[in-house]
Amino acid sequence: MNKIFKHKDFNLVVYVEDTDFQGFVYHANYIKYFERARSDFLTSNNISQTELKELDLVFVIKSIEINYLLPAKLGEELTVQTHVTKKTNARMIFDQEIFNTKTSEIICNGVVEVCLVNAVTKKPKPFPNDLLLIFDRG
Repeated sequence: MNKIFKHKDFNLVVYVEDTDFQGFVYHANYIKYFERARSDFLTSNNISQTELKELDLVFVIKSIEINYLLPAKLGEELTVQTHVTKKTNARMIFDQEIFNTKTSEIICNGVVEVCLVNAVTKKPKPFPNDLLLIFDRG
């Protein structure tokens, strides 16, 4: 059975730079919000992407699926919720959801598959032990 780890909520505010000419969040920015929450997950668990890069190890997106449900608007407060499932020692699935913090309306959700690869050989590599231990908690 795959263990699921819930990461703490990641909060943000929609700024002018995030929006299109209509004042709605530009669709690609939701992917950036997902990325920030995933990076926060790593940082909060003492996983340094800089240190991994020095070892020629990088996280790559294998696939992403996103469903846009409602538009977020300029000035709104958003929350990204992230649940992480370890599929293998070199592959994780992030189930992510963005919702309006004040109204609790779901703005969008997505599933992101992430792998760790050697930047030189492009071959999958096992996640660092510190990251794998997260799934052994509890």
